[in-house]
Amino acid sequence: QLLLVESGGEPVQAGGSLRLSCATTELVFKTYAMGWFRQAPGKDREFVGVISRIFGQTSYADSVKGRFTISSDTAKNTVYLQMNNLKPEDTAVYYCAAARTGGTPSRGADFGTWGQGTQVTISS
Repeated sequence: QLLLVESGGEPVQAGGSLRLSCATTELVFKTYAMGWFRQAPGKDREFVGVISRIFGQTSYADSVKGRFTISSDTAKNTVYLQMNNLKPEDTAVYYCAAARTGGTPSRGADFGTWGQGTQVTISS
């Protein structure tokens, strides 16, 4: 059974930083692309970024490019989302997801397994 567990969400003031974690199994970590999505109240789910498994390539949404960075720790089977210069519009529930596909997928439909989400709230 695939398992994704996010953590790290908390209230932060605008301009601050936060790092989200997504822990998973060794199988998922080594064979799945790992993505981050977010959903704000009343809005559709939005792609944030993804890291491919084979070459560690990353891709980001324009809205977070230059501020957010995805990395991974092989020893911990964990993917991270480092978020800097946070803005109130970054407030959302952030989800980690796994896609059994190559490259850097960005469509929600490409991801078959999702975590439970972690709340990020940015105050102005």
